[in-house]
Amino acid sequence: MSPATTKTRRLGSQGLETSAIGLGCMGMSEFYGPSNEKESIATIHRALELGITMLDTADMYGPFKNEELVGRAIKGKRDRVIIATKFGNVRDPKDPTIRSINGSPEYVRQACEGSLKRLGVETIDLYYQHRVDKNTPIEDTVGAMAKLVREGKVRYIGLSEASVNTIRKAHKVHPITAVQTEYSLWTRDPEEGLLDALRLLDVGFVAYSPLGRGFLTGQIKKIDDLAQDDFRRQNPRFQGENFKMNLELVARVEEIAKEHKCTPAQLALAWVLAQGDDIVPIPGTRHPERVEENVGALNIVLSESDLRRIDAAAPKGAAAGERYAEGGMKSVNL
Repeated sequence: MSPATTKTRRLGSQGLETSAIGLGCMGMSEFYGPSNEKESIATIHRALELGITMLDTADMYGPFKNEELVGRAIKGKRDRVIIATKFGNVRDPKDPTIRSINGSPEYVRQACEGSLKRLGVETIDLYYQHRVDKNTPIEDTVGAMAKLVREGKVRYIGLSEASVNTIRKAHKVHPITAVQTEYSLWTRDPEEGLLDALRLLDVGFVAYSPLGRGFLTGQIKKIDDLAQDDFRRQNPRFQGENFKMNLELVARVEEIAKEHKCTPAQLALAWVLAQGDDIVPIPGTRHPERVEENVGALNIVLSESDLRRIDAAAPKGAAAGERYAEGGMKSVNL
């Protein structure tokens, strides 16, 4: 298996170069059932060995615990890592179910200082606004982020789940290096104008949940395959008839994967990678062997014929159910 270091991608007009595949670290701390810190750190170290440079975290994961974990994992390895973290989704550590969104300039600075401390770094490589704050003009939020860049606390800035209109406004204040949004064979919303707009602005795209929150791996066959505290149990796509219909979609992907002698996860990642060299998927995992599997997707070459077949197997809108529950959907594409 060739290491990921042989394949890099550029994000944004300012030229942030990263491995073609990153590593999403969220599940190492919560949301996807029980986790093991020792194995999570081993997963990060294996990713670095394979040439993965981008590690994606956020202050809300834990809350705060995930940044601390990533900070411990990269100690002594800072020069090999691009740290991407996020602010704006605010959770109360005493009651994490209480959530709000804050993009005020004062909070931007406060959040950044906290992330720097927890990560144990002097500079965050890519700092995202996690969700757009409807009560704060995006120009004010990005203005505060730009100050952090000038001060050397942040290298590049990004937005997550922002609308095209918001991105254009933000980009006028300071160059946006990357926009992060869910994108996979079962979430193809970015194809409805977002990707085209980003390319016109020369803004990179980071695809989170490129494996459909694990569904596209083919490893989830019934709801009881998920831990009792796994948040996917509350996700519309994992419930009732939606679950059954989405299993049919995965079965079609599995058939094509067999022909390529690869796993469904590798095929799904290869498809995302094939959508443009300005796209960097960040599949999340907490197991070293899964990182090895994901990196294998870099060796899969899909022809135009292959892409047409995959498109027919998982066309736009094929996934049953919304990608978030009602509350979550209200905070995306703002």
